[in-house]
Amino acid sequence: MQHTEIREIFEAYFEKYKKTEGDRSSWSAVWLESSPNGTLELNMTKCPAGTTFKIFVNRTKITEVIGWDAFFPAMNMVAEKHPGLYDAEKLFTDMKFVI
Repeated sequence: MQHTEIREIFEAYFEKYKKTEGDRSSWSAVWLESSPNGTLELNMTKCPAGTTFKIFVNRTKITEVIGWDAFFPAMNMVAEKHPGLYDAEKLFTDMKFVI
């Protein structure tokens, strides 16, 4: 799946499922993917400082990156360190299904 398509799907998912962090200046949407290899949680937060992604594997925060340019390399790192956990095609096809 191409990066532009992934971005469009995640942005649409965010718009549909975002929740405020309290002061209405920060909004987040979370996606949780479970598999026999563990759990992968993606938290997208938008605030005045920009778009932040928090990535968790088995409920442990692996990394936090700012912006789409940093998101894709971070997900490549997750795929390398946790084989079989991150399947972009499956994850974003599932995400698109619930939009």
